Amino acid sequence: MRVTSEQILQALSTVVEPERGKSIVRLNMVKGLTVDGATVSFTVMLKHPGTAFARGVVAACRQAIHEHVGPDLDVRVETDAEMIGLGDDIQISGGGASEPPGPPPGVLNFVAVASGKGGVGKSTVAANLAVALARQGYDVGLVDTDIYGPSVPTMFGVRDEKPRVNDRRKIIPLERHGVRLLSMGFMVDPARAVIWRGPMVSSAVRQFLGDADWGELDYLILDLPPGTGDIQLTIVQTIPLTAAIVVSTPQDVALADARKGVAMFENVQVPVLGIVENMAYFTPPDLPDRKYYLFGRGGARKLAGELGVPFLGEIPIEQVVRETGDTGTPVVLAEPESVSARAFHRLAEETVRQVTLRNAMAPPTQKVEILHR
Repeated sequence: MRVTSEQILQALSTVVEPERGKSIVRLNMVKGLTVDGATVSFTVMLKHPGTAFARGVVAACRQAIHEHVGPDLDVRVETDAEMIGLGDDIQISGGGASEPPGPPPGVLNFVAVASGKGGVGKSTVAANLAVALARQGYDVGLVDTDIYGPSVPTMFGVRDEKPRVNDRRKIIPLERHGVRLLSMGFMVDPARAVIWRGPMVSSAVRQFLGDADWGELDYLILDLPPGTGDIQLTIVQTIPLTAAIVVSTPQDVALADARKGVAMFENVQVPVLGIVENMAYFTPPDLPDRKYYLFGRGGARKLAGELGVPFLGEIPIEQVVRETGDTGTPVVLAEPESVSARAFHRLAEETVRQVTLRNAMAPPTQKVEILHR
């Protein structure tokens, strides 16, 4: 019998930490997972080592694996109360502002949705991914870091709403469709252009991340602006990104920029979960099984293979995606049986799968330190 890491993680998902009411897998408590033949090894990171749960977690893990995977497996479990894999921060040269704030407490996973160029539907992917994750039972936030062209207020129907500040002077994100939201579009007149230099933009992004009360979240999705500039660098300096998703369309002009986006994250040692091919094909409303490949076929899938990163799926072009985005209810909610909605749900499932494997088997991402020179 060949045992896989996914089988082990699925079994460990039945072990629930009682204080927070979530599985030890969902809480990122399983680290250093290896499967070598019939031997399974991992460490459980404990928040409170002295509790009854902590004292019994090793036995609970062994029992779960023996019951759900195989009774003859050699399960080697250790516990630790310290974070593992945290060495010195990465250092890269360049200018910088003051010391950035730390990551918001209570957020388990930070996932950036990025693109090498504009116009590929990155914000549509980010919005629908966030809603799909929420519909699948996860606690989700979405921060729109595109200061110059924010899309979240329109896509979630909250253009006329403003966030409040609590008694600790923390921004309280708005909530719509089960997703907590922050965007520069909430702060400025939508009819006015934001004309800011890099340091002001970086400061605003840091405030969204470090000075907001996000609460307890399984996923904070970051909708990044296109390209590889100041905002991307500010984010990797401010928080330890769990991973990034790169969005592209199939044609060569977009794929060339997607390649640069993947390279940027690799340069700062942020794992790339994979590539999403948006606008992969056109599906007429009256012929949902018909596919017209308007921008070429399979370009992003091929690029993912060349770069050695997962291909996360195809999102079609449908009129309903544009309509629901304009009216403020993402297609995942407005038309749940549409081809696009089903594709976004598959993307959410694959995102969870890839993040779970990454967290259990690889060391945590480190923040980038910007040296002042």
